[in-house]
Amino acid sequence: GLPALRLPCLCSGQHLKERCTGMIKFTPPLYKQRYQFVKDLVGKYKPKKVADLGCADCTLLWMLKFYNCIEVLAGLDICASVMKEKMHRLYPLPADYLQPSERSLTVTLHHGSVAHEDPCMLGFDLVTCIELIEHLEESELEKFPEVVFGFMAPTMVVISTPNSEFNPLLPGVTVFRHQDHKFEWDRAQFQSWALDAAKRYGYSVEFTGVGNPPTGMEDVGFCTQIAVFVKKYPQTSEPAQSKKPTEAAYKTVTVYPSLKDEKYLQSAVVSEVMFTAHAIKRSLLDHLVSEQEDYNDDPTERKLQLQRSVNCFSEELETLAVEKSMEPLTNGSVVYIPLRKIFSFPKVNQLCGTFEKLRELITGKVTLSSDGSAVVLDTDHENEEN
Repeated sequence: GLPALRLPCLCSGQHLKERCTGMIKFTPPLYKQRYQFVKDLVGKYKPKKVADLGCADCTLLWMLKFYNCIEVLAGLDICASVMKEKMHRLYPLPADYLQPSERSLTVTLHHGSVAHEDPCMLGFDLVTCIELIEHLEESELEKFPEVVFGFMAPTMVVISTPNSEFNPLLPGVTVFRHQDHKFEWDRAQFQSWALDAAKRYGYSVEFTGVGNPPTGMEDVGFCTQIAVFVKKYPQTSEPAQSKKPTEAAYKTVTVYPSLKDEKYLQSAVVSEVMFTAHAIKRSLLDHLVSEQEDYNDDPTERKLQLQRSVNCFSEELETLAVEKSMEPLTNGSVVYIPLRKIFSFPKVNQLCGTFEKLRELITGKVTLSSDGSAVVLDTDHENEEN
Protein backbone atom coordinates (compact mmCIF):
# COMPACT_ATOMS: atom_id res chain seq x y z
CA GLY A 1 0.00 0.00 0.00
CA LEU A 2 2.99 2.39 0.27
CA PRO A 3 3.84 4.64 -2.67
CA ALA A 4 7.16 3.80 -4.30
CA LEU A 5 9.98 5.76 -2.69
CA ARG A 6 11.27 7.04 -6.03
CA LEU A 7 13.80 9.80 -6.51
CA PRO A 8 12.92 13.16 -8.04
CA CYS A 9 13.30 13.45 -11.79
CA LEU A 10 16.57 15.27 -12.45
CA CYS A 11 15.54 16.17 -16.02
CA SER A 12 12.52 18.14 -14.86
CA GLY A 13 14.73 19.61 -12.12
CA GLN A 14 17.14 21.05 -14.66
CA HIS A 15 14.20 22.57 -16.52
CA LEU A 16 12.94 24.20 -13.31
CA LYS A 17 16.37 25.59 -12.49
CA GLU A 18 16.50 27.23 -15.91
CA ARG A 19 13.13 28.87 -15.22
CA CYS A 20 14.10 30.03 -11.73
CA THR A 21 16.49 32.95 -11.39
CA GLY A 22 17.74 34.20 -8.03
CA MET A 23 17.97 32.61 -4.58
CA ILE A 24 14.95 31.07 -2.91
CA LYS A 25 14.49 32.79 0.44
CA PHE A 26 11.59 32.16 2.80
CA THR A 27 10.36 34.91 5.10
CA PRO A 28 9.80 33.94 7.87
CA PRO A 29 12.19 30.96 7.65
CA LEU A 30 10.51 27.73 6.59
CA TYR A 31 10.77 26.03 10.01
CA LYS A 32 9.03 29.01 11.63
CA GLN A 33 6.25 28.82 9.05
CA ARG A 34 5.70 25.15 9.92
CA TYR A 35 5.51 25.92 13.63
CA GLN A 36 3.20 28.86 12.98
CA PHE A 37 0.86 26.57 11.05
CA VAL A 38 0.54 24.34 14.14
CA LYS A 39 0.17 27.33 16.47
CA ASP A 40 -2.66 28.68 14.30
CA LEU A 41 -4.45 25.32 14.50
CA VAL A 42 -4.06 25.27 18.29
CA GLY A 43 -5.40 28.81 18.51
CA LYS A 44 -8.41 27.85 16.38
CA TYR A 45 -9.37 24.45 17.81
CA LYS A 46 -8.16 24.84 21.44
CA PRO A 47 -6.96 21.26 22.05
CA LYS A 48 -6.35 20.29 25.69
CA LYS A 49 -3.93 17.41 25.06
CA VAL A 50 -1.22 17.74 22.41
CA ALA A 51 1.59 15.32 21.49
CA ASP A 52 4.51 16.11 19.18
CA LEU A 53 6.05 13.01 17.59
CA GLY A 54 9.66 13.52 16.59
CA CYS A 55 9.87 16.50 18.95
CA ALA A 56 13.69 16.72 18.60
CA ASP A 57 14.92 19.81 20.50
CA CYS A 58 11.45 20.55 21.96
CA THR A 59 11.08 23.88 20.13
CA LEU A 60 7.45 23.29 19.15
CA LEU A 61 6.57 22.04 22.66
CA TRP A 62 8.15 25.16 24.13
CA MET A 63 6.04 27.36 21.84
CA LEU A 64 2.84 25.45 22.67
CA LYS A 65 3.38 25.62 26.44
CA PHE A 66 2.21 29.24 26.36
CA TYR A 67 -1.26 28.36 25.03
CA ASN A 68 -3.67 28.42 27.96
CA CYS A 69 -6.03 25.88 26.38
CA ILE A 70 -3.39 23.13 26.64
CA GLU A 71 -3.34 21.05 29.84
CA VAL A 72 -1.13 18.15 28.70
CA LEU A 73 1.91 18.32 26.41
CA ALA A 74 3.86 15.21 25.41
CA GLY A 75 6.94 14.83 23.26
CA LEU A 76 8.37 11.66 21.71
CA ASP A 77 11.71 11.23 19.97
CA ILE A 78 14.01 8.36 19.06
CA CYS A 79 17.03 10.42 20.16
CA ALA A 80 17.04 11.12 23.91
CA SER A 81 20.22 13.24 23.81
CA VAL A 82 18.69 15.77 21.39
CA MET A 83 15.66 16.18 23.67
CA LYS A 84 17.80 16.58 26.78
CA GLU A 85 19.91 19.36 25.23
CA LYS A 86 17.06 21.87 25.17
CA MET A 87 14.41 20.40 27.47
CA HIS A 88 15.34 22.90 30.18
CA ARG A 89 13.18 25.39 28.25
CA LEU A 90 10.13 23.43 29.36
CA TYR A 91 10.89 23.85 33.08
CA PRO A 92 8.30 25.84 35.01
CA LEU A 93 9.65 29.34 35.58
CA PRO A 94 10.29 30.49 39.18
CA ALA A 95 7.29 32.80 38.83
CA ASP A 96 5.12 29.79 37.95
CA TYR A 97 5.79 28.38 41.42
CA LEU A 98 5.48 31.63 43.34
CA GLN A 99 2.36 32.75 41.52
CA PRO A 100 1.15 29.80 39.42
CA SER A 101 -1.21 30.36 36.56
CA GLU A 102 -4.79 29.35 37.02
CA ARG A 103 -4.56 26.50 34.51
CA SER A 104 -3.03 23.08 34.89
CA LEU A 105 -0.15 22.06 32.59
CA THR A 106 1.83 18.81 32.62
CA VAL A 107 4.72 18.32 30.18
CA THR A 108 6.19 14.83 29.62
CA LEU A 109 9.02 13.76 27.31
CA HIS A 110 9.34 10.16 26.11
CA HIS A 111 12.17 8.29 24.43
CA GLY A 112 10.95 5.79 21.86
CA SER A 113 9.89 4.99 18.31
CA VAL A 114 6.69 6.00 16.53
CA ALA A 115 6.57 2.39 15.29
CA HIS A 116 5.69 1.20 18.82
CA GLU A 117 2.43 1.55 20.73
CA ASP A 118 2.39 2.91 24.27
CA PRO A 119 -0.75 3.66 26.33
CA CYS A 120 0.74 6.99 27.46
CA MET A 121 -0.18 8.34 24.02
CA LEU A 122 -3.90 7.58 24.23
CA GLY A 123 -6.60 10.23 24.50
CA PHE A 124 -4.90 13.15 22.73
CA ASP A 125 -6.79 15.88 20.89
CA LEU A 126 -3.93 16.78 18.54
CA VAL A 127 -0.86 14.85 17.39
CA THR A 128 1.77 16.66 15.31
CA CYS A 129 4.42 15.02 13.11
CA ILE A 130 6.47 17.89 11.72
CA GLU A 131 9.14 16.77 9.23
CA LEU A 132 9.14 13.28 10.78
CA ILE A 133 7.98 10.64 8.33
CA GLU A 134 10.84 11.18 5.83
CA HIS A 135 13.27 10.07 8.58
CA LEU A 136 11.55 6.69 9.04
CA GLU A 137 12.87 3.42 7.69
CA GLU A 138 10.45 1.61 5.39
CA SER A 139 9.54 -0.90 8.13
CA GLU A 140 8.75 1.97 10.56
CA LEU A 141 6.73 3.82 7.93
CA GLU A 142 4.60 0.72 7.37
CA LYS A 143 3.70 0.59 11.09
CA PHE A 144 3.25 4.36 11.47
CA PRO A 145 -0.42 4.65 10.29
CA GLU A 146 -1.59 1.82 12.57
CA VAL A 147 0.20 3.32 15.59
CA VAL A 148 -0.90 6.93 15.03
CA PHE A 149 -4.35 6.60 13.43
CA GLY A 150 -5.35 3.15 14.65
CA PHE A 151 -3.95 3.01 18.18
CA MET A 152 -3.44 6.62 19.33
CA ALA A 153 -6.54 7.68 17.36
CA PRO A 154 -6.40 11.41 18.24
CA THR A 155 -9.07 13.85 17.11
CA MET A 156 -6.63 15.62 14.77
CA VAL A 157 -3.26 14.74 13.21
CA VAL A 158 -0.94 17.15 11.38
CA ILE A 159 1.82 15.70 9.20
CA SER A 160 4.34 17.79 7.27
CA THR A 161 7.01 16.51 4.89
CA PRO A 162 9.19 17.93 2.09
CA ASN A 163 7.64 18.30 -1.36
CA SER A 164 10.26 16.77 -3.68
CA GLU A 165 8.88 18.74 -6.64
CA PHE A 166 10.32 21.88 -5.03
CA ASN A 167 13.82 20.44 -4.56
CA PRO A 168 15.27 21.56 -7.93
CA LEU A 169 14.67 25.16 -6.83
CA LEU A 170 16.77 24.73 -3.67
CA PRO A 171 20.49 25.47 -4.10
CA GLY A 172 22.74 22.54 -3.27
CA VAL A 173 19.97 19.93 -3.12
CA THR A 174 20.73 17.10 -5.51
CA VAL A 175 18.71 14.16 -4.18
CA PHE A 176 17.32 14.79 -0.66
CA ARG A 177 17.31 17.90 1.53
CA HIS A 178 18.91 16.14 4.51
CA GLN A 179 21.34 13.24 4.69
CA ASP A 180 19.09 11.40 7.18
CA HIS A 181 16.03 11.47 4.91
CA LYS A 182 15.10 7.97 3.74
CA PHE A 183 12.77 9.31 1.04
CA GLU A 184 11.06 12.50 -0.13
CA TRP A 185 7.67 12.37 -1.82
CA ASP A 186 6.08 14.50 -4.49
CA ARG A 187 2.52 15.69 -3.92
CA ALA A 188 0.89 12.72 -5.67
CA GLN A 189 2.84 10.22 -3.56
CA PHE A 190 2.12 11.98 -0.25
CA GLN A 191 -1.55 12.45 -1.04
CA SER A 192 -1.92 8.82 -2.11
CA TRP A 193 -0.39 7.64 1.20
CA ALA A 194 -2.42 10.08 3.29
CA LEU A 195 -5.74 9.33 1.58
CA ASP A 196 -5.17 5.60 2.05
CA ALA A 197 -4.48 6.06 5.79
CA ALA A 198 -7.47 8.38 6.19
CA LYS A 199 -9.83 5.91 4.49
CA ARG A 200 -8.53 2.95 6.47
CA TYR A 201 -8.85 4.57 9.91
CA GLY A 202 -11.90 6.79 9.56
CA TYR A 203 -10.35 10.23 9.05
CA SER A 204 -10.98 13.04 6.60
CA VAL A 205 -7.86 14.74 5.24
CA GLU A 206 -7.08 18.10 3.64
CA PHE A 207 -3.83 19.14 1.99
CA THR A 208 -2.01 22.44 2.18
CA GLY A 209 1.53 23.62 2.82
CA VAL A 210 3.97 26.40 3.68
CA GLY A 211 6.82 27.93 1.72
CA ASN A 212 5.36 29.55 -1.37
CA PRO A 213 7.07 28.96 -4.72
CA PRO A 214 8.47 31.89 -6.74
CA THR A 215 6.03 33.91 -8.84
CA GLY A 216 5.25 32.13 -12.08
CA MET A 217 6.32 28.73 -10.72
CA GLU A 218 3.23 27.94 -8.68
CA ASP A 219 2.92 24.56 -10.44
CA VAL A 220 5.63 23.04 -8.17
CA GLY A 221 3.48 23.56 -5.06
CA PHE A 222 4.57 24.45 -1.54
CA CYS A 223 8.10 23.70 -0.37
CA THR A 224 6.65 21.85 2.65
CA GLN A 225 3.47 19.86 2.07
CA ILE A 226 1.06 19.39 4.96
CA ALA A 227 -1.85 17.02 5.57
CA VAL A 228 -4.43 17.75 8.27
CA PHE A 229 -6.42 14.68 9.34
CA VAL A 230 -9.63 14.95 11.37
CA LYS A 231 -11.33 11.92 12.91
CA LYS A 232 -14.81 11.49 11.43
CA TYR A 233 -16.32 9.79 14.47
CA PRO A 234 -14.63 10.97 17.69
CA GLN A 235 -14.20 8.30 20.36
CA THR A 236 -17.01 8.24 22.89
CA SER A 237 -15.34 5.59 25.05
CA GLU A 238 -11.73 4.88 26.04
CA PRO A 239 -9.77 4.65 22.76
CA ALA A 240 -8.21 1.38 21.67
CA GLN A 241 -8.99 -0.15 25.04
CA SER A 242 -9.44 -3.64 23.62
CA LYS A 243 -5.87 -3.78 22.35
CA LYS A 244 -4.21 -1.62 24.97
CA PRO A 245 -0.74 -3.07 25.62
CA THR A 246 0.10 -4.11 29.14
CA GLU A 247 3.66 -2.76 29.05
CA ALA A 248 5.01 0.68 28.20
CA ALA A 249 7.12 0.85 25.03
CA TYR A 250 8.62 4.28 25.74
CA LYS A 251 11.05 5.38 28.40
CA THR A 252 10.02 8.55 30.21
CA VAL A 253 12.84 11.08 29.99
CA THR A 254 11.34 13.74 32.24
CA VAL A 255 8.06 15.04 33.60
CA TYR A 256 7.27 18.63 34.51
CA PRO A 257 4.21 18.06 36.66
CA SER A 258 1.22 20.30 36.75
CA LEU A 259 1.17 22.71 39.65
CA LYS A 260 -2.26 21.18 40.27
CA ASP A 261 -0.58 17.93 41.41
CA GLU A 262 -0.91 17.71 45.19
CA LYS A 263 2.67 18.30 46.36
CA TYR A 264 3.29 20.99 43.76
CA LEU A 265 -0.10 22.49 44.50
CA GLN A 266 0.70 22.60 48.22
CA SER A 267 4.00 24.37 47.58
CA ALA A 268 2.31 26.86 45.27
CA VAL A 269 -0.57 27.50 47.70
CA VAL A 270 1.76 28.04 50.67
CA SER A 271 3.83 30.50 48.60
CA GLU A 272 0.73 32.33 47.41
CA VAL A 273 -0.78 32.47 50.93
CA MET A 274 2.43 33.90 52.40
CA PHE A 275 2.79 36.37 49.53
CA THR A 276 -0.80 37.52 50.04
CA ALA A 277 -0.53 37.63 53.86
CA HIS A 278 2.62 39.77 53.75
CA ALA A 279 1.00 42.12 51.23
CA ILE A 280 -2.02 42.54 53.54
CA LYS A 281 0.27 43.05 56.54
CA ARG A 282 2.28 45.74 54.75
CA SER A 283 -0.90 47.49 53.71
CA LEU A 284 -2.24 47.40 57.28
CA LEU A 285 0.97 48.68 58.84
CA ASP A 286 1.34 51.42 56.24
CA HIS A 287 -2.23 52.49 56.98
CA LEU A 288 -1.60 52.60 60.74
CA VAL A 289 1.62 54.52 60.28
CA SER A 290 -0.07 57.07 58.01
CA GLU A 291 -2.51 57.84 60.83
CA GLN A 292 0.29 58.78 63.20
CA GLU A 293 1.08 62.43 63.83
CA ASP A 294 4.69 63.48 64.12
CA TYR A 295 5.75 60.11 62.68
CA ASN A 296 9.41 59.37 63.41
CA ASP A 297 11.55 57.37 60.95
CA ASP A 298 13.43 55.72 63.81
CA PRO A 299 12.51 51.98 63.69
CA THR A 300 12.35 51.66 67.50
CA GLU A 301 10.09 54.69 67.80
CA ARG A 302 7.96 53.38 64.92
CA LYS A 303 7.48 50.07 66.71
CA LEU A 304 6.49 51.74 69.99
CA GLN A 305 4.01 54.02 68.22
CA LEU A 306 2.52 51.06 66.36
CA GLN A 307 2.02 49.16 69.59
CA ARG A 308 0.45 52.17 71.30
CA SER A 309 -1.85 52.85 68.35
CA VAL A 310 -3.64 49.51 68.17
CA ASN A 311 -6.18 47.84 70.38
CA CYS A 312 -4.90 44.97 72.45
CA PHE A 313 -7.32 42.07 72.48
CA SER A 314 -7.64 39.38 75.10
CA GLU A 315 -7.21 35.81 73.81
CA GLU A 316 -10.99 35.31 73.75
CA LEU A 317 -11.71 38.64 72.04
CA GLU A 318 -8.96 38.02 69.49
CA THR A 319 -10.40 34.64 68.54
CA LEU A 320 -13.91 36.03 68.28
CA ALA A 321 -12.80 39.05 66.26
CA VAL A 322 -10.72 37.04 63.81
CA GLU A 323 -13.51 34.50 63.31
CA LYS A 324 -16.16 37.13 62.68
CA SER A 325 -14.11 39.62 60.71
CA MET A 326 -12.52 39.63 57.28
CA GLU A 327 -10.18 42.41 58.41
CA PRO A 328 -6.63 41.84 59.70
CA LEU A 329 -5.93 42.68 63.34
CA THR A 330 -2.84 43.54 65.35
CA ASN A 331 -2.08 42.60 68.94
CA GLY A 332 1.19 44.00 70.15
CA SER A 333 3.83 42.86 67.69
CA VAL A 334 1.61 40.19 66.09
CA VAL A 335 -0.61 40.56 63.02
CA TYR A 336 -3.57 38.21 62.49
CA ILE A 337 -4.74 37.90 58.89
CA PRO A 338 -8.01 35.94 58.56
CA LEU A 339 -7.86 32.96 56.21
CA ARG A 340 -11.22 34.08 54.83
CA LYS A 341 -9.58 37.33 53.76
CA ILE A 342 -6.71 35.47 52.07
CA PHE A 343 -9.15 33.01 50.42
CA SER A 344 -11.03 35.95 48.91
CA PHE A 345 -8.01 36.75 46.71
CA PRO A 346 -8.59 35.32 43.19
CA LYS A 347 -5.36 33.34 42.82
CA VAL A 348 -5.68 31.64 46.22
CA ASN A 349 -9.35 30.96 45.55
CA GLN A 350 -8.72 29.45 42.11
CA LEU A 351 -5.77 27.34 43.27
CA CYS A 352 -7.67 25.80 46.20
CA GLY A 353 -11.26 25.74 45.01
CA THR A 354 -12.70 25.51 48.53
CA PHE A 355 -11.90 27.10 51.88
CA GLU A 356 -11.56 23.63 53.43
CA LYS A 357 -8.93 22.71 50.83
CA LEU A 358 -7.00 25.88 51.66
CA ARG A 359 -6.89 24.97 55.37
CA GLU A 360 -5.89 21.40 54.55
CA LEU A 361 -2.99 22.44 52.32
CA ILE A 362 -1.44 25.03 54.65
CA THR A 363 -1.90 23.25 57.99
CA GLY A 364 1.55 22.51 59.40
CA LYS A 365 3.19 24.67 56.73
CA VAL A 366 2.04 28.13 57.84
CA THR A 367 1.80 29.56 61.38
CA LEU A 368 -1.90 29.83 62.26
CA SER A 369 -3.80 31.26 65.23
CA SER A 370 -4.82 28.86 68.01
CA ASP A 371 -8.20 28.23 66.38
CA GLY A 372 -6.71 27.93 62.89
CA SER A 373 -8.73 30.82 61.48
CA ALA A 374 -5.90 33.28 60.76
CA VAL A 375 -2.31 33.44 59.54
CA VAL A 376 -0.03 34.84 62.23
CA LEU A 377 2.82 37.19 61.24
CA ASP A 378 5.21 39.19 63.40
CA THR A 379 5.53 42.94 62.85
CA ASP A 380 9.10 42.79 64.23
CA HIS A 381 10.32 41.46 60.87
CA GLU A 382 8.74 44.20 58.81
CA ASN A 383 11.84 46.34 58.68
CA GLU A 384 14.08 43.38 57.85
CA GLU A 385 11.82 42.44 54.95
CA ASN A 386 11.80 45.98 53.64
